[in-house]
Amino acid sequence: MPRKHPIAHDYRLVPAAAAVWATAVAGLFLSWQAAAITGLAAGAIGLAAWRRAWWNRTCAIALLVSGPLAAAWVGGHVLKADTHPLRLAANEGRGTTLTVELTTRPKGIRAAGFGGTQAGVENVVIRATANGAQLVLLAPADGWRDLLPGQEVTVKGSLAPPRGGDLASALLRVRGPPQDVRPPPFWQTWADEHRDGLRQASAVLDDEEAGLLPALVVGDTERMVPRIVEEFRTAGLAHLLAVSGANLAIICGAVYLLTRRLGPRPAAAAAFVALVGFVVLAGPEPSVLRAAVMGAVALLALVMGRQRSAVPSLATAVLVLVLHDPALGGEPGFALSVVATAALVLVAPKWARALKKRGVPNGVAEAIVVPMAASLATAPVVAGLSGQVSLVSVVANLVAGPVVAPATVLGVVAAAVAPLSPHVAEVVTHVAGPAVSWLVLVGRQASAVPGAAVGWPDGWSGAIALTAVTVAVVLLLRFKKTRTLVVAVLVGGFVVLVPLRVVAPVWPPDGWKVVSCDVGQGDALVLATDDRETAVLVDTGPDPGAVDRCLKTLGINKIPLVVLTHLHADHVGGLDAVLTGRAVGAVAVGPLKEPAWAWREVGRRTRAHNVRVVEPRAGERFALPGLELEVMGPRRPPVAEDENTTVNDYSLVLKAYTRAGRVLLTGDVELAGQAALLGERDLNAEVLKVPHHGSRYSLPAFLEAVRPRVALVSVGTGNRYGHPSAHVIDVLRAAGALVLRTDKDGDLAVLPGNRIVRRRRDGLGQVVQRALPDRRRHAGPRMGAVADQLHGDAVAARRTQARFRLLHLRNTRRRHPRRHVPGDDHARAATDEGRVAGRGVRPRRGARVRRRTANRAGRLARLPLQRAEGGSPVAATDRGVARDRGAGRAARGRRPAALSSHGLARDGRDRAVRHPARSQSGSGTRVRPRAGRR
Repeated sequence: MPRKHPIAHDYRLVPAAAAVWATAVAGLFLSWQAAAITGLAAGAIGLAAWRRAWWNRTCAIALLVSGPLAAAWVGGHVLKADTHPLRLAANEGRGTTLTVELTTRPKGIRAAGFGGTQAGVENVVIRATANGAQLVLLAPADGWRDLLPGQEVTVKGSLAPPRGGDLASALLRVRGPPQDVRPPPFWQTWADEHRDGLRQASAVLDDEEAGLLPALVVGDTERMVPRIVEEFRTAGLAHLLAVSGANLAIICGAVYLLTRRLGPRPAAAAAFVALVGFVVLAGPEPSVLRAAVMGAVALLALVMGRQRSAVPSLATAVLVLVLHDPALGGEPGFALSVVATAALVLVAPKWARALKKRGVPNGVAEAIVVPMAASLATAPVVAGLSGQVSLVSVVANLVAGPVVAPATVLGVVAAAVAPLSPHVAEVVTHVAGPAVSWLVLVGRQASAVPGAAVGWPDGWSGAIALTAVTVAVVLLLRFKKTRTLVVAVLVGGFVVLVPLRVVAPVWPPDGWKVVSCDVGQGDALVLATDDRETAVLVDTGPDPGAVDRCLKTLGINKIPLVVLTHLHADHVGGLDAVLTGRAVGAVAVGPLKEPAWAWREVGRRTRAHNVRVVEPRAGERFALPGLELEVMGPRRPPVAEDENTTVNDYSLVLKAYTRAGRVLLTGDVELAGQAALLGERDLNAEVLKVPHHGSRYSLPAFLEAVRPRVALVSVGTGNRYGHPSAHVIDVLRAAGALVLRTDKDGDLAVLPGNRIVRRRRDGLGQVVQRALPDRRRHAGPRMGAVADQLHGDAVAARRTQARFRLLHLRNTRRRHPRRHVPGDDHARAATDEGRVAGRGVRPRRGARVRRRTANRAGRLARLPLQRAEGGSPVAATDRGVARDRGAGRAARGRRPAALSSHGLARDGRDRAVRHPARSQSGSGTRVRPRAGRR
């Protein structure tokens, strides 16, 4: 029978729990002095409340006792960790050999592949104790991955200071495998057998479902596909990948419902046994212990229907757990558990009653308010951790919620029967398969919604800011006067944002032809065709989630050709995500099948999706509607070496002919590969994918041969390889190219009409930018081939201007008048001004160099004639090389002037040069250009 009056909760232990938690946070993130001050201040408040009868007597006494107790307990633990001998040795970076006892299971650190290094788990993190101090071990995966909590091992390594925020005294970087390994406790062996059984039984499912089921049941994410992790994070379903109070509530609730006919006490005892067994199965990690207590609170409050005891139970759980292990106070998972449970206990019932009053059925109302309350309550913590806010989390949790409980229960059953009968476990796993597939589908579709997650400041500042915004909105909604205003603002924002994000998305831009995807430290470039939703993909980047997200935003569902320029991890890591859910015609690879592990992985992935592998040769062409690809290289026979440089130099080099111009795709070719391409074919292109992420191993002659107007550099933010090289960027910019980088500009789209659209990572929208004009095409009249050759020496001209500027500064105090010369076109003038073959213009000793105001175009027009006659390179003089009238630094940074005012320039043809006889009396040669037609 529904209650007529709201439940009055008991908040007497809440101040004490909050004081203990605040003391732990102050001690972990500040110092032991801060913990002592916080705890004593809480005790003083409790004493004042008890003496002046501010609160209930029990509430004041609890705060009076818990404050000083937390100050002494937490402050003592923090002081011990800071002054332990291992901390002093860690500050000096000493090496040591220790016998430690493991307290947690090894947790793998997934590293993104780059070059010849395969992506995967290379190191593990383990917590341990030694000599009364807590340690964090960073060990290699080989030899350490299969260890269990409770084992004692001997380790060798070097000590380092910990990151802070916990009670660890040092970080130990382990060298080599463990030594003197002792057997684990029997219950840990039992739990490990059941976990392995679940993992093996899940192998009958597809790769994505096989990795998700163990993570959903016991938090085992070792075989999780990175793409699923990224999608669940964007959709707000990441909490399903970790053991939480919901798992324990589901298991204990299922056991209680099955045994309730035996009576309340036998059913409660059975649920408690299931609780203990699940804790042992998942492992005695702090997160599992948190989930045990929080799950028990949720079971008591929601399943057994004793809502009045929910708040005291939650406060008691916080008191007991934080005083037992103060490090829990600084763990984000602990905060998520407490805040979510508090929202379910305090907020969800009120919202459910409000919906019921408006005619919503009981079950539907609870199904709506539970994910909504939990999502809103935990949003500040999630935003502080991930730096983004999911806008689809409520809907995604609402749709995914009904299948979580069946999948979890069936997974636990499979783990329980796996050691006894593996075939039965596989059958149970097959039954759970549809539910797990539904979770994968929900996460994928939710993450594909435009604007599913928006950027938000991370860290403490982001969490506090979102908390303030949430509290302000909730408070304003409670008052009738401001409720209309808040609703109007929310509706207005919805009306504005939805058309921008969904109806008329800002990305991709209409008419795009080339997109360089921001995939981190790797390459992924998309070439559009005239067919909608069809494109060619060149390389797949290191991360499956990044390239999949890029293709989704572009709306690409059909890929006739995937080109893998070479088999390094940062170019093939996302292949599986590209092949999944899309129609792929073929995968093209280069002649060198190294490294071997990457070639095996490509073969396995393509066979699993029934996609054929082709090996194009130099000179072959691929024709598609609106797109043509020509294979430029490599033209050398492959050499069986797996060195990074060799593999890079054998990258497939393609030239794409698009409606936005020619695009040269260079893979990671370095010096030898670029030198082999020089002189083979025409390398000229409007767009250049800069080789090897802009590394310094690039030939200036190669970049000059391409002469791009737009240079795209695909590079990761803050990479440790020094990419891109400042020298390469300077060479490209000096040649007139517009250089764009994915680490700073995000996704880059090239459109016809020399337009570039950038999509930044921070979600600020797109910036339309035109590339620099092609310096090979001048709008003004031209002088002919000789003038073109002179204009090609722009760098030498700028250097000559710099020399004149320096000489002008050196001669500022010399006031000698310049000796009169017959004329600037007289041969003697060149001698007087110190012209030397190959060295530009040099002033004679004692002469003053001045910037003249004569006609620049006319004087510059005579330089080609002098060059054609003398045969020696003549650099520009101090007049006529800059666009404006500036000199020095201002003039050097500008482009050559258009020659429009001289008669030779207007004629547009090269003038014939007459070689007059040398005068016996003169000391030079006079050049007389033959007059042309006007």
